[in-house]
Amino acid sequence: MESPNYDYVFKLLIIGDSGVGKSCLLMRYVENEFSEFHLATIGIDFKVKMIELDDQKIKLQIWDSAGQERFKTITKTYFRGAMGIILAYDCTSRESFANVTNWAAQFEHCTNPHTVKVLISNKNDCENKEVSKEEGLKLARDMDIGFFETSAKTGENVEDVFEHLAKEIRDKEVYKHINESGINLNTSFASQKKKCC
Repeated sequence: MESPNYDYVFKLLIIGDSGVGKSCLLMRYVENEFSEFHLATIGIDFKVKMIELDDQKIKLQIWDSAGQERFKTITKTYFRGAMGIILAYDCTSRESFANVTNWAAQFEHCTNPHTVKVLISNKNDCENKEVSKEEGLKLARDMDIGFFETSAKTGENVEDVFEHLAKEIRDKEVYKHINESGINLNTSFASQKKKCC
């Protein structure tokens, strides 16, 4: 069997309320495109992006979850094996910010404690903000996770978020904690046995 042309495979998950811009963030990062008109994600969407960090090739499997309440059970099943989680809110929606703790409670029960998490305040290009940067920073500090202000529309900090996660996962060897036997570089994560949350 031919060896894959990458060194690592990392599974990332984007979660948060419907309408915070999760799909737009993913589209901006993978396709470098943005659309004002985007249909709500039904269940789970999935994209792949190859990146390079210090001459190492990393395959990112990025899962975009639906934010609607009725899909939360589906979303939970995709927490399994996640090495990085992007927890997103819309800085123009205080409700989406208030719901961050609910989403955090979801992944606390279903992810490995070594999973790298980051909080992002999306739609930073908008003027009608309801949540300040200071509030976002405080929440991230309370949760002991990283924080970024992003804009899927302008591309602000979008690439930085994903590269931050990839670097943290690699440097902290998160894949070894999540896959007890270590990562098999010649095997897709989809074919590896995972424990249920």
